[in-house]
Amino acid sequence: MYVSKTIKAGHEDLIHDVAYNFYGNRMATCSSDQHVKIWDMDESGNWTCSAKFKTHIGAVWKVNWASPEFGQVIATCSFDRTAGVWEEIPGSSDGPSQSHWNKKTLLVDSRTSVTDVKFGPKHLGLILATCSSDGTVRIYEALDVMNLSQWSLQHEIHCKMACSCISWNPSLSRLHPPMLAVGSDESNTSNSSQGKVSVYEYSENNRRWHRVETFNNVTDPVHDIAFAPNIGRSYHVLAIGSKDLRIFTLKPLQDVKEETGRFEIKQAAIYDEHKVAVWRVCWNVTGTILATSGDDGQVKLWKCNYMDRWKCVATLKSDSQANEATRDELGKIGFKKLAMQAGHTWH
Repeated sequence: MYVSKTIKAGHEDLIHDVAYNFYGNRMATCSSDQHVKIWDMDESGNWTCSAKFKTHIGAVWKVNWASPEFGQVIATCSFDRTAGVWEEIPGSSDGPSQSHWNKKTLLVDSRTSVTDVKFGPKHLGLILATCSSDGTVRIYEALDVMNLSQWSLQHEIHCKMACSCISWNPSLSRLHPPMLAVGSDESNTSNSSQGKVSVYEYSENNRRWHRVETFNNVTDPVHDIAFAPNIGRSYHVLAIGSKDLRIFTLKPLQDVKEETGRFEIKQAAIYDEHKVAVWRVCWNVTGTILATSGDDGQVKLWKCNYMDRWKCVATLKSDSQANEATRDELGKIGFKKLAMQAGHTWH
């Protein structure tokens, strides 16, 4: 059973992203009003805003939580061409039930809008990846996890396409080197046949990132991308939100050849259940359930069965959509009953 709750966010403009912390009891929202809000869930399941602060001088596109072992830390990115790192200061407040967040650093290397920001898996340390509409992915590392004001630019990846979203592969296996997937929402007709998703791996020998795969069959603008947590799988699973939902599997090859690539890639599923563009894809902590949201205002949950076939197992609608559907259904039933019970002639 799924229960939906409506939260009056109080943002003064469009909300672009919602992010939960590792435990799911804190939530961050960001908006075109240049602010971020932090929400805490109480024992009754109700959400209350514990902090509101201005983060940028442009629309805030994305917000992301770091692993809790590094403290209460979030990262944001914006149209103002910057990415910021913020840390909650315990024991201080700006008012009743309000927490205080300090800006630790502002990353200003990009010359265009920073479209996504993601902390890396915790076993890699406190690292942060950003991507920009100029086609550059930048990877930063905190030199001292106790002093988050010092971040070093470690790598730059030039993707040759406008970047819209990134995803780290969260695999903990030592057999899997650090991996990033990059998506593009570029809609140039000149590059209409170019694959909009690329996968990059880090080589310890060369100490650099290199592209290992490109999904040439994904040619529509990509809005979101997410690797599934890898618990016991011998392959990786990647979800892509575009004009439809696509799920790919990437199985590492034993004998690597340049002409075949590093992985055996298979398209496990493609669905157009939303009937509109898919804007967000998100996995549960075990990588067994995928949540998607689209322009239809619905959230759909997907699960893979024992035959490796993906199926929509639930559809979550907003309260207003559910009420409209109920009224429509009651209206149809009521009209049928009146027509059957009345023995009068309709004029």
